[in-house]
Amino acid sequence: MKVSFKSAQWFLLVLSLLLCAGCFRSPNERKQRYLDSGKRYLKNAKYQEAIIQFQNAIQIDKNFAPAHYQLAQCFLRQGLLPSVFRELSYTVNLDPKNWQAQLDLANLLFEARHFQEAKDHALFILKEQSNELGAQILLASSDAELGNLEAGLQEAQKAVQLAPDKPGPYLTYGLLQEKAQQIAAAEQTLQKAVAIDPKYLPAHMGLGSLYQKQQKWTAAESEYRAAVETDHTNLIAHMSLVSFYLAWGKKDLAEQALKDAKKDLPNDPAMYQRLGDFYLANSEPEKAFSEVASVYQQHPNELMAKKRYIELLIQHNQIDQAVKLNEEILKQNSKDAEALTFKGQILNLQQKSADAVSVLEAAVKSNPAGPVGHYQLGVAYATTGNVSGAEKEWREAVKLNPQMLDAQARLASLALRKGDIILLEESASQWLKFYPSAPQGYLMRGIARMKRGDVSGAEVDLRKAIELDPKSVLGCTGLADLFAAQKHFQEAQKFYEQALDSDPRFTAALQGLVNLYLFQKQPQKAIERLRAQIAKTPDDSDSYLLLGKSLLANHNSAEAQAALEKAVGLDKFNTNAFLLLAQLQDTSGQTDQAASTYQRAIQDNPREIRLYDALAGLEDRRHNWQSAQELYKKVIAIQPDEPMASNNLSYSLLEHGGDINYALSLAQVARQAMPNSPATADTLAWANYKIGNYSSATNLSQEAITKDPQNPTYHYHLGLIYQKLDKVALARSSFQRVIQLDPKSTRSDEVRRILVSLDKSK
Repeated sequence: MKVSFKSAQWFLLVLSLLLCAGCFRSPNERKQRYLDSGKRYLKNAKYQEAIIQFQNAIQIDKNFAPAHYQLAQCFLRQGLLPSVFRELSYTVNLDPKNWQAQLDLANLLFEARHFQEAKDHALFILKEQSNELGAQILLASSDAELGNLEAGLQEAQKAVQLAPDKPGPYLTYGLLQEKAQQIAAAEQTLQKAVAIDPKYLPAHMGLGSLYQKQQKWTAAESEYRAAVETDHTNLIAHMSLVSFYLAWGKKDLAEQALKDAKKDLPNDPAMYQRLGDFYLANSEPEKAFSEVASVYQQHPNELMAKKRYIELLIQHNQIDQAVKLNEEILKQNSKDAEALTFKGQILNLQQKSADAVSVLEAAVKSNPAGPVGHYQLGVAYATTGNVSGAEKEWREAVKLNPQMLDAQARLASLALRKGDIILLEESASQWLKFYPSAPQGYLMRGIARMKRGDVSGAEVDLRKAIELDPKSVLGCTGLADLFAAQKHFQEAQKFYEQALDSDPRFTAALQGLVNLYLFQKQPQKAIERLRAQIAKTPDDSDSYLLLGKSLLANHNSAEAQAALEKAVGLDKFNTNAFLLLAQLQDTSGQTDQAASTYQRAIQDNPREIRLYDALAGLEDRRHNWQSAQELYKKVIAIQPDEPMASNNLSYSLLEHGGDINYALSLAQVARQAMPNSPATADTLAWANYKIGNYSSATNLSQEAITKDPQNPTYHYHLGLIYQKLDKVALARSSFQRVIQLDPKSTRSDEVRRILVSLDKSK
C-alpha cells in the first residue's frame, strides 16, 4: 500500500510528540515519577535501583524531603548507618513535621547511645503528637538509660495506657521493671506482651532473657524456641537461642541450633559463617575447616565466605590455594585491606618479610582500624630488624583488639628481650583480664614479678601457670630460675628436669640445669647430664654447645673444640657455637683457624653483627687494621646505631690516619648511645685531641680514667693532652702511671722518651 507524503509527515509529527512527551512535564511531575519508581524498587528489595531513582528526584529538587526520606530507608536496609543518619537529618530539616522521620532519627540516636538527643527528639514529637506511641516508648527507654529509672517506668506506664492492646509498650515496661529489680512484676508484664500477640518475637526473647538470668533454663528455652518458631528467618532469634544453649552448657544443642539456623537462612552471609566460627571457638579446627570450605563451595561469589576460607587455608598451610583465591580478590580490588593483609601474612610465612613490609603498610593505610594488619606488619618489621617499628605495630594491634593473644605474646617476648618490665606487666594484665584461666598470663606476670624482686608473688604466679598447664616448659623453667636465684638447687633441678621431660629440646631448661652444676663447681655432672641428653636428641646443636662450655669449664679444650665443631656442623645458624669455637681456637693459638671459623659463620649468617665485631677484634690484634675497619663498616651498614662498632671504627681511623671528621662523628654516635662507657669517653677524647679541642678532650679523658683507672691507654691519652696544654707536671704524672700499669707494653719505650724530654724541659 502506498503512503502519501502528507500522511508520512503526520506520522512523524505524532511520533516526535510522543517521544518528547516527557520533555513537557513539569519538574514536579518528573521528581514525583522518580519517587514513585524508587518506591516500587524499594518494595521489591532492589536497593541500588531505588537509590538511583531517589537521587534522580533529589537532583531535580535538592529540597525534596520525601526523596531524602526514602533514600534513608534504602540505606537502612543495607546497614549503611552514617548515610541513614545524613538523609534523615536532611528530611527533618526540610520537613520538621515528618513525624516518622523524626522518630526514625531519634531511634537511630538512641542506638548510637546519644540518649539525651534521642530524648529531646521524642519530647519534640510528643509536644505536637501526644499520642505517638513510638515516641512515648523511646522517651521511657531514654530516661532509663540516662539514669532516671523511676521516670522511665512512669513514661512506660503511659505507653501501656496509650495502647493497652499492643505488645510493644508491655515489652518496654517489663524490661524496665527487670532493670529496677522488680522481677515478679517484670515477668507478669512480659507474659502479658506474649499473650497479646503470641507471634511478637521481641516479647519471647525478653521473657527468655529474664528466665535465663534466673537460671530457669527450661522456661527460657521454651521462649527462645518460640521466638525462632515465630520467625524462622530472623537471625537475632536464632543466635539468641545459640547463645542461650552455650550459657546453659549445652554445646551439642548449640551446634544443632546453628545447623538449623543455617538451613533457615541459607543465603544470609551473617548466618552461614557462624557454624565455622563455632567450631573454631571450641577448638575443633578440622570441623571448622570442613564447614568453611563447604560454605565457600556453596557461595563462591560471596566475598566474606571466600575470605574466611582463605584465612583457614593459611592456617592449614595450604598456601598455594590461598594465594590463588586471594589474588582473585586483589584483581577485583587492589586496595582490599583484608586481602592485602592475607598476602602479607603469606609472605611472612614464606620468609619473605622484606616483601611483606610494603604490602602490609598498604593494608594498614587502607584500613587503620584492622588489628590483624598491624600485627602482621609488626611481624614483618621484627624479622627485618625494625624492632621499634614492630613494637609500635603490636601495641596498636592490642589497642584495637586487647584480646589478640598473638600480639600480646609478641609484646611479652619483646619485653623479655629488652628487659622492659612495664611492657611485660601490661601484656600479662591484658591476658589475665580476658583469659583468666590461661597459663600464659600468670607466666608473664610471674616473670615480671621475679625481675622486680617479688619472689613470693613470682612463685605464686609461676606455680599457678604450671597448675593450669603441667607441661608448660616456660612455667617450669621460670620457677626453676627463681629457685636457682635463691640457691635452692634441689628445687631448681626438679623443675628444670620437669621442663625437659615435656620438651627434651627446650634449650633454656637444659642451659639452666647446666649452669646449676657449673655454679656448684660440678662440671663433670654437667658433662654426664649433657651426654645423657645427647643420647635422647643426637641432632640437637645447642646440646653440643652446652657440652663444649662444660668441657671448657672442666679444662678439656680438645674435647670442647670437638663438641663445638659438632654443634656448628648440626646447625650453621648457631652463632653462639661459632663464636665460642672461634674464641677457643684464638686463645689456643689457632688464629688462622679462628678467622676461618668467623668467615664461615658470616657466610651463613650475614646479618649477625656479633660475628663481624669478633672477627674485627681478631684482625685488630693481628694488626690487619684495614680488614678490621671494613668489618666495622659492615656492622654499621647492618645496624647504623650500633655503638661499639662506631666506637671501634672511630678509634681505628684515629690511630691509622683515617678521616678525622668522620671518626669524630662516629665517636659522637657511640658516646650518645653509651654515655656511661669509659671506652666511648676515651675515643671521643682522642678525636677531640686530634682536631685540637684540648679542653673537651681533657674532661672526657679524665672521666674515662675515673671509670677505669687501671687502663694504661687512657692515662697515655691524658698525658698527651696535658703535654699539648703545657701542663708538664700533670703530663709527667700520667705517663709515669702508664709505665706502672704496663711496663712492657709496645708504647713503653715511647712513653719513657717523652718522660726524658719532659725532664729536660724543666
